[in-house]
Amino acid sequence: MTTSAYPTTKDEWQKALSDLPEIKEGDGKKIPAFFFAHGSPMLIWPKNKAPRPGPFGDMLKYQGPESPLADFLKDFGKVILEKYNPKAIVVFSAHWEESGDMLDQFLKFYEVTFSSKGDSDVARRVVDLLQKSGIQSRLTTGKEPRGRDGRGFNGPGLDHGVFVPFRVMWGDKAPLPVIQVSIDESLRPEREWALGKAVDALRSEGILILSGGLTIHTFQDFTAWTDKTASPEVVAFSKAILDACSQPKESRKAAMEALTRHPGFRRSHPREEHFVPIYVAAGAGEDGEAKVLNGVHGTATVAFGL
Repeated sequence: MTTSAYPTTKDEWQKALSDLPEIKEGDGKKIPAFFFAHGSPMLIWPKNKAPRPGPFGDMLKYQGPESPLADFLKDFGKVILEKYNPKAIVVFSAHWEESGDMLDQFLKFYEVTFSSKGDSDVARRVVDLLQKSGIQSRLTTGKEPRGRDGRGFNGPGLDHGVFVPFRVMWGDKAPLPVIQVSIDESLRPEREWALGKAVDALRSEGILILSGGLTIHTFQDFTAWTDKTASPEVVAFSKAILDACSQPKESRKAAMEALTRHPGFRRSHPREEHFVPIYVAAGAGEDGEAKVLNGVHGTATVAFGL
């Protein structure tokens, strides 16, 4: 596939979403696993509030409430529920590593509510699958803190890499149970891939696997966030991601793991935490084909296991 074939407009991503295969109960097919661009808290920035001056304010253009990413997430959220009617969502986020701490990258600048419930049976199933694959895991308690994560308090709950995009996708209440799982704190592609592969069975059990991050994430070079200002190395890296994900399943893993050696990788990701969730989704869906659903620079979404 050439990069020109990747969807970057509303019409194009809506067609890509429409072309996703439907799954019916009892047909033996698996729900795809998805890496999705979770965006930034700017996605839910109040429309009646002036943005902070400087580069964060500029981000409203491409990650604000009226940005292409917000528009895509609304379409994405609707389609995955309609096509797959999942029993629950198991979500991995760049903002929760296994040490238990969420990354605290933003000040509390929004006042929003988002409610969700969990599912203890699904949570125990996740722990069982991970342990059977030799991955140490445990359940967290309902009151166990996970770090501030820009929420303004140090307590339990979903991080902004989950509740922010979910709020854009579904409003102020999750439509089904949400179980969040931490990523591997090593941030090594092969470890994240193994993490996803360990929970692959959930896809046959009516569980939707989502893994959220961003294909470009840096606060050292704000020009990198949009292809209009990004360096040639960063633009090339963004396109290389889409090409690697689109490889046949036999060669996809090697192609994707090579991305961390791309000349534009470190300029796009000074730290890997926002990039490696893509390996979780790829590992969960390594047995099938992959399809880019949104190829917009820095905010790609990919379906694996088709």
